[in-house]
Order: sequence, then structure tokens, then C-alpha cells
Amino acid sequence: MAILVGSETRVICQGMTGRTASYHIERAMAYGTNVVGGVRPGKGGTRHLDVPVFDTVSDAVAGTGADASIVFVPPPNAASAMIEAIEAEIPVVVCVTERVPVLDMVRVKEALEGSRTKLVGPNSQGVLSPQACKLGVMSTVHERPGSIGIVSRSATLTSEIVAQTSAAGLGQSTTVGIGGDPVHGIGFVDCLQMFMEDPDTRGIILIGEIGGAEEEMAADYLKTQKASKPVVALVAGRHAPPERRMGHAGTLTLFGRADANQKIEALRSAGVHIAPNPYDVAETMRQSLE
Repeated sequence: MAILVGSETRVICQGMTGRTASYHIERAMAYGTNVVGGVRPGKGGTRHLDVPVFDTVSDAVAGTGADASIVFVPPPNAASAMIEAIEAEIPVVVCVTERVPVLDMVRVKEALEGSRTKLVGPNSQGVLSPQACKLGVMSTVHERPGSIGIVSRSATLTSEIVAQTSAAGLGQSTTVGIGGDPVHGIGFVDCLQMFMEDPDTRGIILIGEIGGAEEEMAADYLKTQKASKPVVALVAGRHAPPERRMGHAGTLTLFGRADANQKIEALRSAGVHIAPNPYDVAETMRQSLE
């Protein structure tokens, strides 16, 4: 099994006919992802990559039965695209778009309140269920089906940890990139809940970094909910200078808060196994499983 997406997931792409979307969707289809259509206003009734294109998300849902969408819409219109998917009641929406304005994401968060949609992103590498569904822009060179759930704020470190868990014979049940922006959809706690309930996930890896409060919220959750599976965490940015954004918009520490050491101690106090460096994450997970 997997969380969020699987072999039966019916995917549409918003912004389908753009160059970037075409590149990644063609590769997702070659991977085996069940892409059933696309959305591009003004191009409804045409076909692209041999699937139908619709003017609106609601039309695409009605015409294809889609239950997931991936958003490749440029930053100025990305929020409107996400909101359109939310209003169409699509269960899973992944937005890979970077540099979505923060105030636009506030509107998206308001639209998510009380909805049936789980939003992944923006600024996300996506969701990958090995050999079943690729909903994003991540590499599939080293992925292998297995029993480790991975949730990450960092795309680069995700690729490293996926390769490690595959080489260690553990593999992945699902990999989720929650995105590197300060305002986003689902986070560590949501993914922890889903992985804990997934019978085929034996262990969970959290890949965190400085800034925000994802790691602290995960620690608070694990202190109140007894973890039924081992959780391993890697927090990047131990040597980052304070009060300076490092890469992602969300990796910003202010006035001594949200630094790596504080996050590590919060997670450790919640019973999380802390990987000493990026090279030992899979080994730390293997030992915790034993």
C-alpha cells in the first residue's frame, strides 16, 4: 500500500500544455502514472500527450473521474489553480510551482478549511509511490518499493535518503515532499498520521531543516500520540548563520527560534531517533527497526 497516491490514482495536470508540464507529465506517464487528462483554459476539446484537455478542473473531473491533480501553473496564477482544484473537491492536489506569493497561499489555506482536499506544496517535489504513481518532479533512478515512509522539506536530501534506503534493502512505501515554503498544505504531522495508519509502512523518516515549526509540531504530536513505528529524523542547517534565509523561503531562523539544534532536541525528547548526519539516515532507521 501507499499513502495519498497509488496505481489506481487518476491524475489530471493543470497547466498541461506548457513546456515544463509536458516534460514532466510525459515522464510520469512513462513511469506508469495513470494520467487521464489535463486542464488549460481555452484549449478544451483538444488533446495533448494523447489525453483530453479541458477548460476547467470541474470539467476534467466530470469527464475523467480524476481524483488527483498536479499543478504546473506559473506563480501569479498558481493559487487560483489550487483553489479551483479544491472547489472541484479533488482529494489530492500537488503543486510544484515555486515562488507562489505568501498572501496568495493564505487564500489557499482559507479555501482548504473544511474541504476534502489534501494539498501537497507548493514548492514541492511531489509524491512518489514506487512503481505505482509519480506525482511530481522527483528522480526515480534509485527508488524501490519497500516499507519506509519518507516526508521531507528538502528535495536534494530526499534523493539522497531514497537512494540510501534502497541500497539498505528497506525501500520506500511513499515519499512525500511537503515543500519548502513557509505557508503550505499538509505537513509532518499529517504525514505521520497517515504513515502510522498504513499497514505496509514499518518506519518513518522525517527530513527537516531550519525555519518554520514543522519539526516542533511533529515533536508535540509524538509526545501526545504513542508512536507505533520507529521515527528517524534528520534536521539540516546546524551550521547555518542565524536570521538569514538559506535556500527555501521557509528556511529562516529569527531571534534564536527555529534553529536546527532546538528542533533536534524537541524531536529527541519525543522519542525520535536522530540521524547524526545525512549519510547515516538509512543505517539509523535499520538499527531502530531492529
